[in-house]
Amino acid sequence: MLTVLMMTAALQAELRPDLGWMSGAWRLCEPGREVSEVWTEPRLSLMLGVNVTLRDGRIGYEQSRIAPTAPGPDAPYAYFAQPEGLPVTIFPVVASGPSRVVFEQAADDDFPKRLVYERDGETLNARIEGVMDGQERIIRWRFHKAELNARCPAPTAG
Repeated sequence: MLTVLMMTAALQAELRPDLGWMSGAWRLCEPGREVSEVWTEPRLSLMLGVNVTLRDGRIGYEQSRIAPTAPGPDAPYAYFAQPEGLPVTIFPVVASGPSRVVFEQAADDDFPKRLVYERDGETLNARIEGVMDGQERIIRWRFHKAELNARCPAPTAG
């Protein structure tokens, strides 16, 4: 009985991880693409996030939150994604560790199916995975810690 209780507690802890390691301002600078992502510190089981992408003269954005999926102290966390004002898609936590979290939605036919965040020092690696047009796809971001509202350096003429 004690083993079952310990396993249940471990599972609940895993589905309600401490994600403070994700908080802060993050930036990716690549030729033709600038991405900023900001996450608040967890407060009473809530983190808010915003992502702004500048690419080829266009701008995209996503508002996100990581929060319990239902009221109550035992509800697991999920990533609530709302890109560019579209309806919210919910990705519950399916795995986590000290500096890694995996979110996965229930629908099999939507892209992305899975979101993964991993922290390595001053780098936050993020990726989305799933099937698009019958092909397995993975899109990756390698963010670096940044000052809030910092911009990528302007390209220099070569």
